[in-house]
Amino acid sequence: MNETTVREKIDAIYQSESRHVLATLIRLLGDFDVAEEALHDAFRAALEQWPRNGLPANPRAWLVSAGRFKAIDGLRRQARFDVLEDADTLADPASETDDTDDEGLEDDRLRLIFTCCHPALSPDAQVALTLREVCGLATEEIARAFLAPTPTLAQRIVRAKTKIRDARIPYQVPAPAELADRLDSVLRVVYLVFNEGYSASSGAALTRHDLSEEAIRLGRLLVELLPEPEAQGLLALMLLHESRRAARTGPDGELILLDDQDRSLWDSERIAEGSALVQRALVSQRYGQYAVQAAIAAVHANASHAAATDWSQIVALYEVLLRIDASPVIELNRAVAVAMWDGPAAGLALIDAILQNGDLNDYHLAHAARADLYRRLGRTDEAITAYEQALALTRQEPERRFLARRLWEIRVE
Repeated sequence: MNETTVREKIDAIYQSESRHVLATLIRLLGDFDVAEEALHDAFRAALEQWPRNGLPANPRAWLVSAGRFKAIDGLRRQARFDVLEDADTLADPASETDDTDDEGLEDDRLRLIFTCCHPALSPDAQVALTLREVCGLATEEIARAFLAPTPTLAQRIVRAKTKIRDARIPYQVPAPAELADRLDSVLRVVYLVFNEGYSASSGAALTRHDLSEEAIRLGRLLVELLPEPEAQGLLALMLLHESRRAARTGPDGELILLDDQDRSLWDSERIAEGSALVQRALVSQRYGQYAVQAAIAAVHANASHAAATDWSQIVALYEVLLRIDASPVIELNRAVAVAMWDGPAAGLALIDAILQNGDLNDYHLAHAARADLYRRLGRTDEAITAYEQALALTRQEPERRFLARRLWEIRVE
């Protein structure tokens, strides 16, 4: 095997294995930064040795051992070796053996996810650390995705790692009694990442494909390692939403609403996979909000055209969702579904009640929904006022252009 071929294989192994190796090195070395340096040292050693000696039988175990050995050697030279176990008991990287069997490695991946999403960390830190350590995104990529200065993001990650070290946050999968609550935190982080990719909170682009794909990759990993109904439900929800990506914007990047989308552009494979996951999650009877939201998305995704949508089923599912996780946003979504089932007047009355309670007054989609219902009822002046309120509140350029176009259309009618 020539040197070029070996280097290509090393690149492929880095893409597929580096996060696995990092997760194990964090467990073995007890420090994020030391483990990251060890990871890079291990791959540098591979670039030097594998073209000469050939690929090892178990590249992952070789990399773990090489990284561990080099980290301990470096810490010994810095007179900090006392924090680690005796080097004489550690495996030589050339031996290709380690105490990291496949099951242990999978556990390490779960440990890393739960540590990055520990409730002692702020939500922003959880998202940034997960993208950096679990997904392997560069700090610059994360900063660009969330429209934050790179130094700010870097400091957020540094502070999170320091908090993990100083607070002695355990690097472990939670005990069964804690798992449900801790899993909720992990799923929330994954969904935050997906939502920022699927519908960017601000900026010139409607979506950020790389972020939503990373979230789906994380969702698949969770279902693979921890096939809980809510993990299945979240993966289903993301797949079903993402299946519509190609139809959500026109050639010029303009927003296209669900009813107006070309459904032939929807990804049928993702719809089928997402729908199957919904069924698996709901059968368990231990489902939660993500599985029910996925069930709603599945009703939309499996309708052959907009008029075929089963709005009565969607309203019923929103009522189930409200019993699980009542919130003004879910009430708003139910109100929109009621408008499609019982008529715009019924939906408008529900939205007005939400706004009169002081909820969602600063939420542009509430005013946009209200404007659309006024428009459908022929109440032009009220529709114009509501569109203006929605336009003043939105920060995303494609949505601003869409609302401005609707406002212009209703004014010239």
